[in-house]
Amino acid sequence: MSDAQNIQWFPGHMTRTRRQIEAQLKIIDAVAEIVDARIPVSSRNPDLAGIIADKPHLILLNKCDMADEKATAEWISYYAKQKIPAIAVDCRSGKGLSNFKDAVKNLLSDKLRGYAEKGMVGKPLRVMTVGIPNVGKSSFINRIAGNSRAKVENRPGVTRGNQWFTVDRQLELLDTPGVLWPKFEDKIVGERLAFTGAVSDRVVDVEWLAMRLLEILARDYPQMLVSRYGIDELDEDSYELLCRIGKKRGMVIRGGETDTERAANMVLEEYRNCKIGRITLERAGENA
Repeated sequence: MSDAQNIQWFPGHMTRTRRQIEAQLKIIDAVAEIVDARIPVSSRNPDLAGIIADKPHLILLNKCDMADEKATAEWISYYAKQKIPAIAVDCRSGKGLSNFKDAVKNLLSDKLRGYAEKGMVGKPLRVMTVGIPNVGKSSFINRIAGNSRAKVENRPGVTRGNQWFTVDRQLELLDTPGVLWPKFEDKIVGERLAFTGAVSDRVVDVEWLAMRLLEILARDYPQMLVSRYGIDELDEDSYELLCRIGKKRGMVIRGGETDTERAANMVLEEYRNCKIGRITLERAGENA
């Protein structure tokens, strides 16, 4: 199997987005960062910690229903050791979101006490939501704010500008555009983002990507591959594995060869829609 390809986003608006976030930091109380629970390392912009500086910070591990439950619990413990509260959520179904308000209040308990001492009871807390494209930021706001004003689309870069949303008398949310970075220093980051669909398939060799994914799943989640595709050997070359899976699904072209492009698209689609199983590609504390 070849090394990871150099997959890139090539965003043109990162500088503007960064300036928008920095300009708003002085008027917000905390930052809620949304990441993909399947790839908690690769779905975090490495520049973000420097941008938000010392603002109180919590992490929402979104798409938890698609991630390995044990791995998600390990990530929550890992963040807790760093004094960063984290909660597992699924923003489409609303699972776990009932814990969000309490998590914010606990994070900002000192500020709330200060408000009470000054007779400012009822002053709303302001929280900025940040995250890279396709982690579910708009779905989160739609759920937590109880409306659908934030546009949701499974495509990078949909949210274009800052928007305020009132959750209740005690909480206001500021949505921001997806925080991209101009270049992936680690090719594995681009690869893992491409697995989840955060990077468009139009800029990726889907057959290579599916082979890389199968290589990883054969190593870390072999039983899921056996169960899903009815195959009994996983120690072969990932190209041969892709071909066997395609043939099992009847994806054969003239001459009896496997339509590997079709098979690759199918494998990626089934991974992204959790049809293979609940899979986490990064372990707690791992560097991408």
